[in-house]
Amino acid sequence: MRRKLPKHEVGSGNVFADVGLPGAGLHLLKAEIVNRIDDILKERRLPQAAACLMDIGQPDVSKLLRGLFRGFSLERLLVLLVALGQDVTIDVRQRARG
Repeated sequence: MRRKLPKHEVGSGNVFADVGLPGAGLHLLKAEIVNRIDDILKERRLPQAAACLMDIGQPDVSKLLRGLFRGFSLERLLVLLVALGQDVTIDVRQRARG
């Protein structure tokens, strides 16, 4: 007997848009930046020193890494990347059709 698979939907690649959150594009961009910050901290093994490097309080680092980044502007997240020694460039291109 063949098991019936549960119904599912293919996502758009942006979970924030898929759940209907306003500003989904910005939320996804911020999540990607926070993910990069998390990767850098893990690579360098800097859980406690991260707050000093980024000039924010340890509770804010904890919130950020737990996904509570609504209180952080895009600009602030980019500044945190720079504080971690990253070069940040912004590349603006015409969107591909489709």
